[in-house]
Amino acid sequence: MTVPTVGGLDEQAISVLFTDARTANSFAPTPVSDEELSTIWHHTRWAPTAANCQPMRVLFVRTAEARQRLIPHLSEGNQDKTRSAPATAILALDTDFHQRLPHLLPFRPEMREVFDADDELRTKTAHFNAALQAGYFILAVRAAGLAAGPMAGFDNNGIDAEFFAGTTWRSILVVNIGHPGPKPWFERLPRIDPREAIDWA
Repeated sequence: MTVPTVGGLDEQAISVLFTDARTANSFAPTPVSDEELSTIWHHTRWAPTAANCQPMRVLFVRTAEARQRLIPHLSEGNQDKTRSAPATAILALDTDFHQRLPHLLPFRPEMREVFDADDELRTKTAHFNAALQAGYFILAVRAAGLAAGPMAGFDNNGIDAEFFAGTTWRSILVVNIGHPGPKPWFERLPRIDPREAIDWA
C-alpha cells in the first residue's frame, strides 16, 4: 500500500507566500492579464470549506469605467492605491451558496435543505468560509508573482448596490492586484510573539 506524502515548500516559496510578502500600497502600470486572474481563482478554489460549500465569489474590476464606479465606495485612504492598480478583485459571498450543495457534496445532498431551513447557520457558514477562501485568494495572488493589496475600508452596501444589485452576492473584501509600484510597502510591523500565541496540551 502506498502511503501519500505531502511535500514541503522550499525557502524561496515560503518567502514569496509568507515571510517576505507584503501588502502593496502602490502599483506599477504593468498590465495583469485575464489569464493571470483566472489562474488566481483556479488556485483559490482548492481551499478547504465546511461541507465543501465554497461560498466565495469574485468580481474582477478591469476597466477604467468599472474602477470609477468602485472608487467612490472606498475609504479615502484606499482610493489612490486602487486608481494605480491594474486589477481589483471584489470578493463576495453568495448568500445562496447552499443551492449548489447537491453538486458540491453529492453524498450529502440533503444539506441544501438543512441550510435552507436555518438562516443563522447559513449566514455564519457563508461568512466564515468565504473569509477562509479570501485568505487563500491572497496567497494565490502572491503565488502568481503578483502583489496583493487587501482592503476592508469600503462601503459594503454601496458596493453591493453598485455591482451586485439583484443578485445574492455580498461584498466582504476588496483586493488590489498588480506589480509593486513606487514605494509600495510600509515599514514592516511587528508580529505577535509565539509565546503569546501558542500553547501546548
